[in-house]
Amino acid sequence: MPPSPSTPQVTAPRDPFQEPRREDCPWCGSPRLRTRLRTADPLRHRPGTFVLDECRDCRHTFQNPRLTAEGLAFYRRDFYERHLEEFAARILSARAVRRRHRATAHALSALRDPESWLDVGTGHARFPEAAKEFFPYTSFDGLDPTARVEQALLEGRVEEAHRGYLTTPGTAVRLRARYDVLSMFHHLEHVPDPRAELRAALTALRPGGHLVVEVPDPRCAFARLLGRWWLPYGQPRHLHLMPVANLRAELEAQGCTILVTDRRAPHIPYDLSAALSLALARVPPVLRAPAAPALALASAVDHLLAPLSARTRFSNAYRIVARKQSRAAT
Repeated sequence: MPPSPSTPQVTAPRDPFQEPRREDCPWCGSPRLRTRLRTADPLRHRPGTFVLDECRDCRHTFQNPRLTAEGLAFYRRDFYERHLEEFAARILSARAVRRRHRATAHALSALRDPESWLDVGTGHARFPEAAKEFFPYTSFDGLDPTARVEQALLEGRVEEAHRGYLTTPGTAVRLRARYDVLSMFHHLEHVPDPRAELRAALTALRPGGHLVVEVPDPRCAFARLLGRWWLPYGQPRHLHLMPVANLRAELEAQGCTILVTDRRAPHIPYDLSAALSLALARVPPVLRAPAAPALALASAVDHLLAPLSARTRFSNAYRIVARKQSRAAT
């Protein structure tokens, strides 16, 4: 009697939007990983699950499996950006955003008058628009993967618009040593390779130039308290969340001098109100209106707690200002 044929193994088709899962930390290479978060897309509620793993050794948090280039393009299309901006507008008013940009520019006004400044991940270039008040003689350019930067150019908020990423082939070479200051406000968490993005940023800086990086802090106590409702987890768009010690060490390894590490000013008072908004986005619209007073109360509590939160582990972001080595130092 001939042997029965073996049962064929059927392999589930791989999600074209996700790379294969990795078994080690992309920051330090350690295999000691643990799952920190498993969630769906909280904004558009599309099918699919996204996972954030944390390295037990260096505490780097990263999306695993990571989005492919196609997945990144899909979630960064302009319609998705508009949806995100509409959500943000329900939490922080346009006036509050302008105040934050002005406060950030004022905090950076200690930098000697730079001739040229590149704002990476600039979006609509609202920061360059606000910073011109404090840097009237500085030429501001913008770089962004979406068409928003081109609209910002048409509306006069930047003098040059660059579409893409610093690691887009040819971009770093084209921008080599053009800028005295390069800023990345909540940009680095979106890129597939933060180290490569930092190297490209330093390539675009002149010797002695300044790099300003602001990112969410994965060690924030609100992240543990709120879980998947903590907005800076930002799934599926946030690929990496870096503890401050890791980012400082990397910049120093790339030849930078750390001038400022600030947890207070970058804190955004929206943790509770954003968490409630994300939760309400999952209920029928007819049930959201009665929750408006609760949302207003959550926002008031966020702002009431802000002076304390910004000075404790509840601060949800940090900023680093680093100086690239001058030629003489090199």
